[in-house]
Amino acid sequence: MDGTAQEFSTKAEELVDKYARLVYQLAFARTRSKEAAEDIFQDVFLKLVSKRPVFDNEEHEKAWFCRVTVNCANSYWRNPFRRRTQSLDETEAGKLSAPGPEEDSAGLNACLDRLSPELRTIVHLYYYEGYSSPEIAALLGKGESAVRMALMRARRQLRNFLEEGGN
Repeated sequence: MDGTAQEFSTKAEELVDKYARLVYQLAFARTRSKEAAEDIFQDVFLKLVSKRPVFDNEEHEKAWFCRVTVNCANSYWRNPFRRRTQSLDETEAGKLSAPGPEEDSAGLNACLDRLSPELRTIVHLYYYEGYSSPEIAALLGKGESAVRMALMRARRQLRNFLEEGGN
């Protein structure tokens, strides 16, 4: 391995260590599936190795990982095979059932599961990763007002879900 390849390999390992948690949690927030999040996690870091992006600063690094993770999650859901399948746990006596909301909607995670993938992503970036509305808009290629409206919709839906569970 030449010096440049070895330097990149070392840098890539550092980036994996640094952003593994962010990538996995964002993928899980988007898909609500451990297996899907693991697949997306691998895709993101394979893109890192194959594309070898050059980052201007730490903020650029983090934004790249968020953007690529969201793009990989979107691609994951666009795959027609994934849309037509369910895990064996979701079957009942060999019959496929339509996926529905969590039975126990009292918990926040169950409520988050009920949000659309887009709203879950925005909520995750805002509340768990600490991004501002303008930063999320830039990461997702949306307008600031669209992000603020999505946050407002997500809060309203979460409030309604929690109230339903409290009755």
